[in-house]
Amino acid sequence: MMRRRAHPVKGCRRSRTVRKGPPMFVNRMPRYEILSEDAMETLGRGWRRLMTEVGVEFMDDRALALFREAGQKVEGNAVFLDPDFVLEQVAKAPREFDVQARNPAHNVHIGGDHMAFGAVYGPPFVRQGEVRRDATMEDFTNFTKLAQSFDALDSAGGVICEPNDTPLDSRHLDMTYALQTLTDKVYMGNVVSGVNAADTIRMGEILFGGREAIEETPCSISLVNCNSPLRWDDRMLEAQFEYSAAGQPVVLTPFILMGAMSPVTIPAALVQQITEALSGIALSQLIRPGTPVIFGSFLSNIDMQSGSPTFGTPESGIGLLCTGQIARSFGLPFRTGGGLTSSQVPDAQAGYEALMTMLPTFLAGANWVMHSAGWLEGGLVAGYEKFVVDVEILQMLQHEFTPLEIDEASMAYDAHVEVGHGGHFLGAMHTMERFRTCFYRPMLSSSENYERWMRGGGADAAERAGKIYRERLEAYEPPPLDEAIRAELEEYVVRRRAELGD
Repeated sequence: MMRRRAHPVKGCRRSRTVRKGPPMFVNRMPRYEILSEDAMETLGRGWRRLMTEVGVEFMDDRALALFREAGQKVEGNAVFLDPDFVLEQVAKAPREFDVQARNPAHNVHIGGDHMAFGAVYGPPFVRQGEVRRDATMEDFTNFTKLAQSFDALDSAGGVICEPNDTPLDSRHLDMTYALQTLTDKVYMGNVVSGVNAADTIRMGEILFGGREAIEETPCSISLVNCNSPLRWDDRMLEAQFEYSAAGQPVVLTPFILMGAMSPVTIPAALVQQITEALSGIALSQLIRPGTPVIFGSFLSNIDMQSGSPTFGTPESGIGLLCTGQIARSFGLPFRTGGGLTSSQVPDAQAGYEALMTMLPTFLAGANWVMHSAGWLEGGLVAGYEKFVVDVEILQMLQHEFTPLEIDEASMAYDAHVEVGHGGHFLGAMHTMERFRTCFYRPMLSSSENYERWMRGGGADAAERAGKIYRERLEAYEPPPLDEAIRAELEEYVVRRRAELGD
């Protein structure tokens, strides 16, 4: 049974409104829901049973103590959760909330019909033209600048790539500093350890004027991944404790590749995903009731012949659509989707797999979309050309998912009177008044005839994308920042780097 729902669940337990700039992208198109009421009830019985009978492991004594104090059954590191207790905790989380950027025009609203988009997250390698190599800090700053330059992106993200030429123990300081100074958009916090999370929070306090300011309105979003199946690791939990205690939203994300980290069937993966996500959300509310969270989903499958992860698959698209419907049923904002692909290069496969993931992202109405630009090779690579290709896809979908306005002027009756039978509308007054804005104008696509295209060098989409990213980097100008704040951030980074032994 398929249902198209005109509006998601409305209402708000707690909403913080600080936005001062132009609106971010709001998806007012109907949601595409594919699960029947019977299917939702069956999944409901499934996650309740998994949570109660199998339980979830938490590799942190503080987490175990909180659950024990709340009356939950704890055996070793396994917590057997009462579903009603979990739902009580989930109900404390806000349906919608705001995150502040240092430029108020780039504040984001998480939840409802709003969609926010961030760049790729986590690759240790980059691809630049024909070259695949280790990522560097220069690459990190380049991608940060590109994210700043494209209006379709609301955030550069967090670990856009892993700068392997900087010390492991202190590189989070350099990355956070770059995100805070080279962009004036929302950024993501580091989650490698509790120490790194505490540094991110402290740097946010410097940038936004103290702890009270960022607790009132969060300044970062952080990704906390479950070690699927059914285990929350100590490092992730350390970071979650820091961020949740400070009122900073965390994306509680099961990391599921069906056939490896979950059973092969989509329903089984969904039941596991619900169990993992809700258990992490329940912990966040025990740490600080009312702290904002995002129902996370990273759901795809493996190639059953090779065991390799695959992305942009029909199964991942189905799971994505289901995730949106499930998250809305709990009254939670959710994260899923992106421009995912298994392709090694920015070729046709990269394009159609990215669209196979990004289109259902819009149909589901995901609120926080990571990996919106630059993802290659199953997430191992951040690609310069792919970054531009993905931004083009994102811009086109934002245009396509803007509701059509139909009024007397748009029906152009006078244009028919002017042109008459068998004429053309190129020179009509209606056309002349609207030709600059009537259609989406792609920045990447080519519609030239063959001869003109050949005279211009016959560049394919990847080559054209390469030219665009180089032009963007050359034209980049850093957003203004108070020099006293910059100096305080620099001093903090230098001092903490020394304290960490680097």
